[in-house]
Amino acid sequence: MNRKIHVSGGSGVVTIPSSKSDAHRILIAAALSTTPSKVVIRGMSKDIEATMHCLEQFGSRIRQVEEENWEVTPIWGNLQKQASLHCGECGATLRFMLPVAGALLHRFKMSGEGRLPDRPITELIAGMKANGCNFSAELLPFEVTGALKSGTYTLPGNVSSQYITGLMYALPLLSGDSEIRLESPLESKGYVDMTVKTLADFGIYIEEKDFGYYVKGNQSYVSSGVLEVEGDWSNAAFYLALGAIKGPVTCLGLPKETKQGDAAIVELLEKFGADVERIVTEEETIGFTIQKKTLRGIEIDASTIPDLVPILAVVASVAQGETRIYNATRLRIKESNRLESVRDGLSRLGVSIEETKDGLLIRGNATNERQATKLLSYGDHRIVMAMSVAAIALKKEIEIEGTQAVEKSYPTFFEAWEQIGGRTDVI
Repeated sequence: MNRKIHVSGGSGVVTIPSSKSDAHRILIAAALSTTPSKVVIRGMSKDIEATMHCLEQFGSRIRQVEEENWEVTPIWGNLQKQASLHCGECGATLRFMLPVAGALLHRFKMSGEGRLPDRPITELIAGMKANGCNFSAELLPFEVTGALKSGTYTLPGNVSSQYITGLMYALPLLSGDSEIRLESPLESKGYVDMTVKTLADFGIYIEEKDFGYYVKGNQSYVSSGVLEVEGDWSNAAFYLALGAIKGPVTCLGLPKETKQGDAAIVELLEKFGADVERIVTEEETIGFTIQKKTLRGIEIDASTIPDLVPILAVVASVAQGETRIYNATRLRIKESNRLESVRDGLSRLGVSIEETKDGLLIRGNATNERQATKLLSYGDHRIVMAMSVAAIALKKEIEIEGTQAVEKSYPTFFEAWEQIGGRTDVI
């Protein structure tokens, strides 16, 4: 569907939904545990549903018992020998579930849609091939046979941290000990830290080494019974940025302490010059109020925060001076080529922006000759949300095609938009 985004709104209070990154991790661990779990998830998305679907194909039972409460029955006692795992458009579901399926299933098929079949898994497949698995093809869809074995897995650290997470879930289930060796520095380490923390919460221990990670075999997942998924810093970033641009905006439901790398959005907005107030709600969850002040361009190393780049580019477009975003080459293999799609969208709105070898260069408050009011979504949820904020930032009523892309991670994004006074029309 297409939406017209009006320039009204930009201040108010938003409660942020649960983190899909945290939900994936908790749900998988709960399904691998020895006893059932109750998982509290505030808001659902297509990516979370994709992981639930795959776990059910393994033999887990996942059912909604209340609005935000999900009961997860472990796979043990009902583990299937074969399965067909459809991952939707979710890279995390694919890369997390692939090694786990290799460890537990005799034979399985995997498939996906959208750009997922084109997103990288070559190095993960190579590691699994070297340790017992056979693949019918190098790209989705494919069939996998053979049992994953413990051993040494050598992977690049600068392609996808999700490779490491997937192996961290699978290798403790095997009989022998394993090593995950990194050939290059690990980017997006915060996401691996999230995994290590979640696994520790379930009694699985991963040892960080100079070469990467050491994983003991024959470990068991043990659930504490009730687990609550953290608020999503990646989705909060769009509304926190809106506070810095227009504001004030208050985001509630964020965790007091987190391993989510995208929590860096607060520090980055402060560097731009925004006013940040940390608050504690009556429920003792953490919130932030961001208010507009004079914004100035900054340098941004995106190696650990790639998902923040689209919205940071929007903030940069109304900051004084230049903003350079670098170490962002992995954005070319996301749901869209995000360096290209961000440049195209903001350029259409008159922003002076260039795509560089490894990022973006934005000249704030400068204009180019290209002006348009219709933007492409590229089927990318983060592009839809970033360009919606751009409409208010640049004070331009725009039309975005394919805004249903937000269902991938934040289906209620436009409902929250109305809470801060925003207005849209479905066309």
